[in-house]
Order: sequence, then structure tokens, then C-alpha cells
Amino acid sequence: MPMSFNQSVIEEFRANEGKVGGPFEGGDLLLLTTTGARSGAENTTPLGYVRDGDLLLIVGSAGGSHRHPDWYHNLLAHPMVRVEIGKQTYGAIAVPAEGERRDLLFERVVRAAPGYADYQAGTDRILPVVVLERSEPDAVEAEAAGKAGPANLAEKLVEIHTWLRAQLEHVRAEADDHFAARAAHQGPGAPPAPGLGLQLRQHCLAFCESLTFHHTSEDAHMFPVLARSHPHLSDVFARLAEEHRTVARVQGELHALLADAGTADPGRFRTELDRLTTELTAHLDYEEESLLPVLAAIPFPPTAP
Repeated sequence: MPMSFNQSVIEEFRANEGKVGGPFEGGDLLLLTTTGARSGAENTTPLGYVRDGDLLLIVGSAGGSHRHPDWYHNLLAHPMVRVEIGKQTYGAIAVPAEGERRDLLFERVVRAAPGYADYQAGTDRILPVVVLERSEPDAVEAEAAGKAGPANLAEKLVEIHTWLRAQLEHVRAEADDHFAARAAHQGPGAPPAPGLGLQLRQHCLAFCESLTFHHTSEDAHMFPVLARSHPHLSDVFARLAEEHRTVARVQGELHALLADAGTADPGRFRTELDRLTTELTAHLDYEEESLLPVLAAIPFPPTAP
């Protein structure tokens, strides 16, 4: 079977550190890997991009089609994406811009790549502008500063927990801002739309995806290995596993609310977010108190047996 055009671009991109020929030659190109909204399978798409400071902007133009591209529907369902640009590959959170911010960013895109204005002129569909936010800011800063990574599994666990706590606090701050803006609306004009903003939705879903991945990895790998070598901690691992299930149930409630951010009940969202914060904070504290002394003796990355 002949290779598809996209696949040929992907292979050329990866073989030449991001440089390709043909219609993309000389342009700014990245590879975006999303998780299928229905299939759950990874899908990689070559896309043009525009820089906006430290952020990357991509547009769901689909060549001016009247339908959003598949990759856009994928990132709405799974905001955690993978970006390949030049020699770099990293995780990112995909956040579609809304309202005035979307219009402002689209103007910046058009100044850099005027062809997007033609695509917009050819359809009644508002072309989405998606902001790609690198999802490991601490790792980026450490890499730039030449800092050493964690030396043992205890330091690695603290690094992950610190990141999770920071991301949860970021979601809570966005929720505070969202509700404050709704409460502050006065005077003529339409009030803010009911429900939740896309930015808040995407960041909350991305946090939940990251947390689920972390807990699933612990349940499948770290806890069983430690339980075999430290049988005296069996009660600890049983409690941690039960706490994972409790946190997962709260995440499920949040995920159901975020399935349609436009109609989500903001009050119920805040209640579930507060419940997640309480359960997760207690869980992380207990896990560190119980396991850090054991994990400190295990080098990271693990040495070969």
C-alpha cells in the first residue's frame, strides 16, 4: 500500500530533525500526537505553527473545510498531547483559546501566516486557535539551569508529587478566577455564559489524566515490587490502593461534569474539586510519610539487575 502524504512528511521530519521539503519546505512545522477521542489510539499529524512568546499556536483550519479536523476533536477529549519540533519531543497541554483571546491570537497567526485568513474567509466555521503549553515547566527550567535530576526514587516521587500539587493549585486558581468573573458581572450586556470555560476544562482534564497515569503506574509496578521486598508494609499498600480508588471516583465525577463544559454546573464542579483536593492532599502526604524512607535507598533511574 502506498504511503500516505502525512506519513511521508512524518518520516521525513523525523529523519531530518524537523526539516522537510515539498509544500512545507522552509515553513515552521511540528508533529502533534493526540489520543483518539473514540479509539484511544495515538494519531500523529504534521501541522504548521506560530510562536507566541514561549507558547506555540496551531490552527484547526483543515484547509478551510467546514468541519473541525479530527486532531481537534481528539485534544478536546484528551488535552495531554505530544509535540515534536526540531530535535525536541515533549508533552504539552492543548488549550483552545476563547472569545477575545482567540481573536487576538488569530490576528497574530495571520500576521505570521496570511494564508489562514483565506481559510477563515472560506467558511462560516470559526477556526479554532489552540495554545500548546509545555507540561513539564520544572523539568524545562532544571534542564536550562543544568541541574541534576533526582538521584533516588524518593526524590523522583517528591518531584512528581510537587508537580501534581502545583497543577491542582493552578486549576483551583483558574476556577476562582472563573467564578469571580461571573460574580462580578454588572450592568448592561449579556452575562457570562453558563458552565465552565474551555481553559479551565482543559487544564482540569489534563491534570486528571496525569494523576490517573501516575496512580495506575504505581498500582501496576511500584507497589507490587515494594510489597514483595517489604512485606511489613502490606497495610500501607492496601491503604494507598484504596485511596487511589477513592480519588478515582471523585475524578470520575469531575470528568462527567467536564464532558460538556458549556452546560456544567459550576457549583457542583467547585464541590467536587474541593473534595478531590482534600482526598488527594491527604493521600500524597500519607504516601510520602510512609514510603520516602524506603524509596531513598533505591537509585533513580533504576540500575540494571
